[in-house]
Amino acid sequence: MSLNSEQVLQLARDTLDIEAAALLGMKSRIDDRFVEAVRMVLAVKGRVVVTGMGKSGHIGRKIAATLASTGTPAMFVHPGEASHGDLGMIKPVDLVLAISNSGESDELVAILPVLKRQGVPLIAMTGGMDSALAKHANVVLDCSVEKEACPLNLAPTASTTAQLALGDALAVALLDARGFQAEDFARSHPGGSLGRRLLTHVSDVMRQGDAVPSVLLEASFADLMREMGRKGLGASAIVDAQHKVLGIFTDGDLRRLIEKGIDMRALTAGQAMHPNPRTVLPGALAVEAAEMMEQHRITSVLVVDAHGALCGALNSNDLMRAKVI
Repeated sequence: MSLNSEQVLQLARDTLDIEAAALLGMKSRIDDRFVEAVRMVLAVKGRVVVTGMGKSGHIGRKIAATLASTGTPAMFVHPGEASHGDLGMIKPVDLVLAISNSGESDELVAILPVLKRQGVPLIAMTGGMDSALAKHANVVLDCSVEKEACPLNLAPTASTTAQLALGDALAVALLDARGFQAEDFARSHPGGSLGRRLLTHVSDVMRQGDAVPSVLLEASFADLMREMGRKGLGASAIVDAQHKVLGIFTDGDLRRLIEKGIDMRALTAGQAMHPNPRTVLPGALAVEAAEMMEQHRITSVLVVDAHGALCGALNSNDLMRAKVI
């Protein structure tokens, strides 16, 4: 089989043009019905149950997932399975979002009378404005397209793109109406990078107890170096008898002393330390500690309580292990 490169590229460009035109055409038809659909979803006490057959079903699964992750409880129910028991998942407190390009899918149409008898509100997302689905729906969202991107005008392409985009528009309008914030998104995505950045606190990743290097103000330089070597942080806190942080000594400070040719053997920790170091509270977000370290070009930061007493420490390696940076 020979491959015509120019034809391949032209078909790709035509596909994008057709689907972009479908979206722009749908944009011009967005009206008060969309606003009413948003009101209906906001008023529902249960969940949004998304349903659809074939390719519309695949799009429906994605829309349900998007709604659920942006503050609108949602799930997908296959219309074929609904006729064989799964209809019991749908309660009168729920709302059904039914997706069908034609609006005449047999499996979907079969469950519409049952939903109506149960008093379940129905939003239709369809290109068939006079279809059985549209006639049963409380609100109809028009996602019709002039033609499919498929050269045969058969495979769902532009129509599924329109459905997906309209579902995204619904989810975005709802998250805005709910006052949904990045922190809310993070709570439903704890395994993602955003979740780690917005949910991980300093207390979750910091070194604690005996793992935190510290010496008293009057400690010898030798004791200071031994403490740094044992704890492997690349730094040590210098504290008073009440464990209040007075200063810090780092590998960088050691290098600078060597460069200056200073005899370090006679120094105390207090004489060698860098006073008033950067500190962070344990309740701060770990990403805030990372930003502080980047801003001030430091690799370690001490963690103190509200009274300035040392309670932990962390360095850039700790943040990388926690995948905060």
